[in-house]
Amino acid sequence: MAQEVIYCSKCGTQNLAGASFCQHCGANMGPAVVPGVMASPAGVNYSAAVPADDSAYGGFWIRFVAVIIDGLILGAVIYPALFAPRMMYGHIGFYPGFGPLFSVAGWLYEALLLSSPWQATIGKKLLGLKVTDESGQRISFGRATGRHFAKIISAIIFLIGFIMAAFTHHKRALHDMIAGTLVMRERI
Repeated sequence: MAQEVIYCSKCGTQNLAGASFCQHCGANMGPAVVPGVMASPAGVNYSAAVPADDSAYGGFWIRFVAVIIDGLILGAVIYPALFAPRMMYGHIGFYPGFGPLFSVAGWLYEALLLSSPWQATIGKKLLGLKVTDESGQRISFGRATGRHFAKIISAIIFLIGFIMAAFTHHKRALHDMIAGTLVMRERI
């Protein structure tokens, strides 16, 4: 008996009819409907399947480079903006009150961009990465905020939470596991 196939709207690859993600490019195939299979019982929710191929995910090193790019961008914008007022009055140096401003700026930069249609910070976008929820959908501002602050946990355990992205299934860091997110490579 021949199995039914569907075609990916992004790359055109044939996939089995029940596929949630394209086996070639990892694109979301929409809700999986398999002919002749009964729907799940009421009240039971199953999350969508994710691509099995780990090359569809952003690993440790590419994410590390994205963080460097984002840091340079934030630094280029924030440092002049914060030091200019002090320089105008002849005071040179860092004012301790700027620390919270750096924190707020970093949080808003990341959370606003990850929850935007870009689904990525500028660094991630330049490297062809995007952040999704576990079913491949855009994340909310609240989830992006939770992911940002979960990085504190990844950092305080000697950065092991970040390094986990090199070794875990789907290249997930600890903060991705906490927030229920994935860092995907965008396919062209």
